[in-house]
Amino acid sequence: MAKQAKGGAADSQQTPTELHDGAGDARADTGSSTTPARGRPVTERKKKYLVAPRAVLGAFGTSSWMTPLGLSSVQQALTAMPDIDVVDTITPRAGLTTAGFGPSSMGDGAEGVVVARMTDQKAGELLQRGQGQLLVERDQHLALLDPMLRRPDLVSSLTPYQGPQCELLLAVVGTDGAPLPEVEVSLFGGVLPSTAVTGADGVARLRLYGDDPHTISGLYVKPRADYWSFYQRDPDLSLQEANVVMLRPLAEWPALRGLPQQNAMGWGARAMRLDQVPQHYRGRGIKVAVIDSGAATTHGNLNEIHEGFDVINKRTDRSTWNVDTLGHGSHCTGVIAATDPAWGIRGFAPEAEIHVCKLFPGGQVSQLIDALEYCIEQGIDIVNMSLGGSAPSEALERQIVRAKQAGVACIAAAGNSAAAVQYPASSSHVLAVAAIGKIGEFPSDSYHAETIGADIDVYGYFTARFSCFGPQVDVCAPGVAVVSSVPPNNFAAWDGTSMAAPHVSGLAALVLAHRPEFGSMLQARSPERVERLFHVLRMSARPVTLNDPNHIGYGLPDALVALGLPTAQQTMPWQSTAAEFGAPVGMHGMATHDGGWLSAVGVSMQHQGMQQQGMQQQGMPNQGPTLPYPFGTLRVPGW
Repeated sequence: MAKQAKGGAADSQQTPTELHDGAGDARADTGSSTTPARGRPVTERKKKYLVAPRAVLGAFGTSSWMTPLGLSSVQQALTAMPDIDVVDTITPRAGLTTAGFGPSSMGDGAEGVVVARMTDQKAGELLQRGQGQLLVERDQHLALLDPMLRRPDLVSSLTPYQGPQCELLLAVVGTDGAPLPEVEVSLFGGVLPSTAVTGADGVARLRLYGDDPHTISGLYVKPRADYWSFYQRDPDLSLQEANVVMLRPLAEWPALRGLPQQNAMGWGARAMRLDQVPQHYRGRGIKVAVIDSGAATTHGNLNEIHEGFDVINKRTDRSTWNVDTLGHGSHCTGVIAATDPAWGIRGFAPEAEIHVCKLFPGGQVSQLIDALEYCIEQGIDIVNMSLGGSAPSEALERQIVRAKQAGVACIAAAGNSAAAVQYPASSSHVLAVAAIGKIGEFPSDSYHAETIGADIDVYGYFTARFSCFGPQVDVCAPGVAVVSSVPPNNFAAWDGTSMAAPHVSGLAALVLAHRPEFGSMLQARSPERVERLFHVLRMSARPVTLNDPNHIGYGLPDALVALGLPTAQQTMPWQSTAAEFGAPVGMHGMATHDGGWLSAVGVSMQHQGMQQQGMQQQGMPNQGPTLPYPFGTLRVPGW
């Protein structure tokens, strides 16, 4: 938010000419006396910055009477400065002002942002000369939110390693004994980590630094697609012969039997009770944008997608949004809207109109702002953002508010650093989604087992160890061992809050399409419609895991409750799942974790009491369908 400008009104009023004056005063002194005879001295390179006009608050938070700068004036001033390179100008295309970030009298040209390259020193000077009327911030890089295995730091030394080395062979095969190519194999521990990829013969040749394989603390085998991963702590490895790892196909897992020829539904969708939603609830008429790495329409579950925008290549070819070199966007899109032609895995809203905004690899805040502008222009209902930045951005926050004013509901992944919720999920105008997993939905020797937290509840749900947490978390969703589509026409089981967010986005599409109130009084896109949608998703949730609201928010959204459909009590097959993993069995055959069945029931009763008390305090009727578990746990407004 804009801070109060220091100095008098005369000092605060700046013109484009005044911004230009003194542009070259701070140039680095590169006189010939210090310049080498050959080459050039190393100096700071220019970085991309976001520059935009903003309203200045006067005393006691009142709007200043000063005439704010216009975007065109700022652009002209920056263009005239010889040491600043204007890269792009993102302007509104839908004629909507950003409420809450300045008076409506700012008029045309006050919205938008200029992207320019400059040094940090020049950016500091520009910010100072703007006297609070200019937003100047670094155009930070964004990251896709899938947890990468943390590799040990390399040895920090100027001396090359000159100790003993040897080669370790690791052969990767399928259950039929056939070699598996393009599988990434990593060794951890020892003197240095080592990574290799299997060749056509299925063999990875890894360099072992040191001559003792017993120093290796971990072996990670990561297939590209169609197989479960493998992870072994303290592996028993041989240097005399090839070591063999056999990977199991996804299709041999009981819940995925026959994939892709036999249509399946992911465990996350079943946990949210999508399997009990009538088949004609398919999200028709709702527009969902996936801002990610693209979506491969070569995939049988994604070939009905026809709309998109390649933001990072917009100057060369905007139509290459369907090329997904990372697979991340295809995976998220499949969770939301994969079609179900008796093949592959069904998404939540297979008839929703999907718009793919390609932002990766290499996406930055400025390009995310551009993607959201596309969403506003196209009348998008829901945006899935499985991405995050290193710090909040005022420029992006203005655009998120602008999108909300246009009725665009932004749903974001909380982050995978096991720390505070990342931005933009931490924004109060975004629905933040944390990740949970469930015992029995992945092999015990897969890397997914490394994500299991210590808060396993009686039903097998746990908070993923990588998931970010904090009061900004709104809900949680399945984000461990989520199987979905990857290029060109395959499937993969991935972890991350990136995988959790699209579960909620898909359900949100069904709610807007089929919940009666959104087809009548809340049909028009508006900020009230967005808030009501978020409220419905929160209130449909039930507590899962034994963790607190900072980790799970309101809990796991329930499709039947969110859609206002009748629910029936049923017995869930928790017992067999727990027994498969050797969990202790308590009363009535239910698994016990962290205090046993009674403690889990006590937690559920506590949640239910909180819900009823919260409803009474807010004057809300305590009514709704009867469930075999409590739902709709209330928290402090704004969480």
